[in-house]
Amino acid sequence: MSFTGFTQKDFDTFTIEGLDSRMEAIQERIQPKFHEIGSELSEHLSGKLGMEMFLHIAKHARRTVNPPKDTWLAIASNKRGYKQHPHFQVGLFDDHVFIWLAYIYELPKKKEIAEGFLANYELLHSTLPKDYFLSMDHMKKEAVKIGEADLEAALTRFRDVKKAEFLVGQQIPADDPILSNREAFLALVEKTYDTLLPIYKLSLEY
Repeated sequence: MSFTGFTQKDFDTFTIEGLDSRMEAIQERIQPKFHEIGSELSEHLSGKLGMEMFLHIAKHARRTVNPPKDTWLAIASNKRGYKQHPHFQVGLFDDHVFIWLAYIYELPKKKEIAEGFLANYELLHSTLPKDYFLSMDHMKKEAVKIGEADLEAALTRFRDVKKAEFLVGQQIPADDPILSNREAFLALVEKTYDTLLPIYKLSLEY
């Protein structure tokens, strides 16, 4: 498969009933696209960061009954896994694509990273465009625009609440024409990652 963009059929995957049937559709429709664009994006990040970045595709292996509501690729500096490391994501819910720099609850140094972010609040505040989004839970669709968010309160919650997460980036509606344009979509993802690199680099210090 050559990636030409995401289609409505990809988003319709999340209306398929049953774990096995939906997983089969994810593996056939979406994961080949993830492998292709993920390889390009990990190469882009490796070049920008001067260190090897590794592609991971969500396996949803823990699921035994409920089918996944979303799926994603992740890019991290660790070859074996990504959940315990700061990482970049591209993924789909049934109504949008998300592009995240993600810090999820499995991070062993979550508190230290949060404290580092709070200590460098002005860097985060000036780096994040106001039309980017903030999410505190990677399992949910809900996200708020940075310009409408209390960023300091979100970082404090990220530090103090065990299950709280911190994801920043973009959400693209399923009907946005950019999703069906390979070059434009990849350029958007790369620009988003590049914008977030100062935050990613800061988090590696902790």
